[in-house]
Amino acid sequence: MMSKLGELGMTRVAVIGYGLQIKRLLGIMKQQDDSCAIVAIADIRSEAIRSEMIAEGADVSGIQFYADADEMLEHGPYDGVCIGTRCSLHTEMAVKVLAKGWPLYVEKPIATTMDDLIRLRDAYERSAKPPVVVSFPLRVTPHVQLVKSIIDSGKIGTVEHVQAVNNVTYGGVYYHYWYRDEQETQGMFLQKATHDLDYIGYVLGTNPRQVCAMTSKRIFKGNKPAGLKCKDCEDQDTCQESPQNLRKAGEVPIGDYCCFAVDTGNEDSGSVIIQYESGMHVNYSQNFFVRKKAGARGARFMGYKGTVEFDWHSSDVKVYMHHTPIVETHSIDLAAFSGGHGGGDDALIGNFIDIMKGRTADSISPLDSGLLSALICLKAKASAETGSFQAVRWPDR
Repeated sequence: MMSKLGELGMTRVAVIGYGLQIKRLLGIMKQQDDSCAIVAIADIRSEAIRSEMIAEGADVSGIQFYADADEMLEHGPYDGVCIGTRCSLHTEMAVKVLAKGWPLYVEKPIATTMDDLIRLRDAYERSAKPPVVVSFPLRVTPHVQLVKSIIDSGKIGTVEHVQAVNNVTYGGVYYHYWYRDEQETQGMFLQKATHDLDYIGYVLGTNPRQVCAMTSKRIFKGNKPAGLKCKDCEDQDTCQESPQNLRKAGEVPIGDYCCFAVDTGNEDSGSVIIQYESGMHVNYSQNFFVRKKAGARGARFMGYKGTVEFDWHSSDVKVYMHHTPIVETHSIDLAAFSGGHGGGDDALIGNFIDIMKGRTADSISPLDSGLLSALICLKAKASAETGSFQAVRWPDR
């Protein structure tokens, strides 16, 4: 059913937290459907954002700027609301939008604490249950969609083991930029693994039972003063992580802070083992100090009949049959996708546009997926901190 606002020809989009990621996604939205218009932005930097948009040549005449999200929401209705705040505010802002009953696009992780996760789950249960799209683009990339179709066909048999990896070549962003604040991120499982554990569960189509995890912090630590910026450091000429040396190495510096200071948070590698209902298990490992060609992100799904594997750094999905000498290679034309995350962002934004315009009420990345992934990540964090296995279940009310 077409929304009442959509019938007027313009799809009214409101934004809470106009960060770099949501700005990029809104650009994809505009490319896909020019009738989608930002009509309101709520951000504590509202005036600075207005000035920046004007400097970039944007027409802001139709946008209302607010410093407070509650005030913006009171001036609705909107066809949809996008949340792009810092992570610790995702739950708080999502709860406000759910109370309004408007379609919601929310960045991951949807919560950074167990209390917030429970609060969000309960708020959704009390609400009119509007469509929610969680920013999990990996599950809808051509790679994962193809892998899932191969597995669902029975070609490799029942999946009995999964090995997944994410070696991040741009990991410096989590130690030079505001992400270095571990009180904000609550660790790298919630920041990164939440994506990967979601697509793995989506492909498997089964529920996790228990998890154990371990983390290490071996590289991005040190005794430099808290709050030190690279430009003020006496070692910037020799430090491999200084902006000038990163540029010489062909990398783009992201963030101003010294990653070897005493206040640099976040582990720089971590691993998770998840047992699922059938008894099979998945092992996932992530790393944040590799560079260049050492980067990898993908998985191997193994059944008795065969193995299917992929890596987003490659255009290929390969199927190895165990009892014949056959190896199938499926090539994906990555140039066909303008957005990020291997085409996943295009798919998610397209789905949210369809929801706002009333063409569908079904999210391809629903709130339940965000809740489950965050729950697994929080349990993994607890496991790493306590050295214990953690049951993947909600705490007693």
